[in-house]
Amino acid sequence: MAPSGSGGLRRRCQTVIYWIPVVFISIIVGWSYYAYVLQLCVESIEDIGEKIVYLLAYHFFFFMFVWAYWQTVFTKPVTPLKEFHLSHADREALEREDRTESQQEILRRIAKDLPVYTRTMSGAIRYCDRCHLVKPDRCHHCSVCDKCILKMDHHCPWVNNCVGFSNYKFFMLFLAYSLLYCLFVAATDVQYFIKFWTAGDKAHFRLKEYWSGLPDTQAKFHIMFLFFAASMFSVSLSSLFAYHCWLVCKNRSTLEAFRAPSFRHGADKNGFSLGFTKNFRQVFGDEKKFWPLPIFSSLGDGCSFPTCLVTQDPEQSHTPTGHTLANESAGEGPQFPAKPLRESQSRLLAAGHSWTESNGADDKDTKGTSNPAMTIENET
Repeated sequence: MAPSGSGGLRRRCQTVIYWIPVVFISIIVGWSYYAYVLQLCVESIEDIGEKIVYLLAYHFFFFMFVWAYWQTVFTKPVTPLKEFHLSHADREALEREDRTESQQEILRRIAKDLPVYTRTMSGAIRYCDRCHLVKPDRCHHCSVCDKCILKMDHHCPWVNNCVGFSNYKFFMLFLAYSLLYCLFVAATDVQYFIKFWTAGDKAHFRLKEYWSGLPDTQAKFHIMFLFFAASMFSVSLSSLFAYHCWLVCKNRSTLEAFRAPSFRHGADKNGFSLGFTKNFRQVFGDEKKFWPLPIFSSLGDGCSFPTCLVTQDPEQSHTPTGHTLANESAGEGPQFPAKPLRESQSRLLAAGHSWTESNGADDKDTKGTSNPAMTIENET
């Protein structure tokens, strides 16, 4: 019982430690609300019109920022569907084999009916020996969460969550709205910060005499530190947001940016890129009204993805197994649509063909009529 008790205590301590960055961000945001709304707008700004405009705009950015952050933190990362997990018999057969070649033969047999096209750097089937499953394309095992995450981008300590297929859109909106929030605070606070700074220089920090426009000394220090904090966060957030915008345009995850996904023909950093428009739609969806909202609208099921590869993997079935898997396991627990609800949401490939709704005959027709240099295979 002792090892079990010590292990439980260790896990609880780790849980508390993992939540510290989220608590820190929450405290900073709560203080910024107090400093901006009460100390700046209510106590310091005398013009009523300016005060109302600042408060309305501030609360819009604040609400969208907190909403996106909440969704990023509390949206559970999604794991592979049950079809990717090995059965008890397959696990026993795999464990009985000592030779790598024999193990790969078993995995190839299992993966033959799955929409799996990526390989390890050595060309082997991607298998997770901790979760006992064949990894779907773009899926990786998170050592912090201790489970495989669909389209894993990275594990972010600031949200205490894995950023992946289920919440990547929320993460992007969190970066965007937090950047807008910091820029707005810095831009509207700068004139009062300058007034404080120049008054402090002239009076040698005798603030009460030279800064009569802002009556409370406490408010002056809140305004000064608010500008510093908003400016520093703006710099860091702008670089991070720009980097993830580039990833969205290239249809890459952070992990794929550091190590290109490998297919049977070798590594290909642009293997999943379908062009800027289609790459963007994979993350944000087809309906523009949902783009700025932290509501799930990404396309697909997270287990299979269309690629720009011309060469079809000869070991895989030509049937749209990814679509079948999504339908059969719709009740297994994903908290978002396992496949797009509208036909318009699935049109990521050539005109008239859907990447989740097309059939094998459509694939053959498309291959026969497409320009080989521009062909986009339907691999789901």
